[in-house]
Amino acid sequence: MSPNARFKARLTAREPLVGCFVKTPHPTVVEVLGQCPLDFLILDGEHSPFDRAAADLCLLAARAVGMAVLVRVPDASPSTILAALDSGAAGVVVPHVTSAEQARALAACMHYVPGGRGIAGTTRAGGYGALPLAEHRSRARDEVSLICQIEDREGVDCFAEIAAVPDVDALFVGRADLSVSYGHDDFSSPGIDLICGEVLGASGAATGLYCAPGEDFSRWAAHGASFCVTGSDHSFLAQGAKALAAGFAPFRAKDGDRA
Repeated sequence: MSPNARFKARLTAREPLVGCFVKTPHPTVVEVLGQCPLDFLILDGEHSPFDRAAADLCLLAARAVGMAVLVRVPDASPSTILAALDSGAAGVVVPHVTSAEQARALAACMHYVPGGRGIAGTTRAGGYGALPLAEHRSRARDEVSLICQIEDREGVDCFAEIAAVPDVDALFVGRADLSVSYGHDDFSSPGIDLICGEVLGASGAATGLYCAPGEDFSRWAAHGASFCVTGSDHSFLAQGAKALAAGFAPFRAKDGDRA
């Protein structure tokens, strides 16, 4: 079973999974994190400078270390989703999904169905022509995951219908945008917590959310969440540098004097 197929099987079975965001568009970052005991990575194409070439190189690195890597796409266009999947992504995370109709259109983009994903056996996903086209088509359904972000009032209003759409594998609650949508400045406010708990209890799809490193995930698991995204290469760099500086504090110049 391929890493992508294994990830999808575990996701849809609602096994506990932990991953992180990748914000730096460089394959070495994926190669390093891919050797860590994480279950998946997400290239953040929404909020970081990933173009198609950079994403392709990162997905090649993922293939080298056997890590399932998703792409959070900057938009929901069929061409954007096709580019990620053809490059070998384990699936896509789509921001701001607000209706079951939108979710059905996204699901069609993910699979080789009439009017859906365009098929080409010469891509990385198709083994560069080594995989018979019929086999590539049949295997593809088990190797790509669709995760819809619920981060707007409209999405909350119909999250149950979105979760029930066939081929929607998971819902991912975006607390930051959700807070803005409801007029809050704190994504940990009691009101947002209540909404998150409701969405995480959805049936028909796995559910998860972003947790800050060190945040207690058990309260969200109690609501039904089975996967967690926590931290990123940026936060790991910052935390590591701060810990390093703190360890050498006794030897550093005082009062800002570094001479």
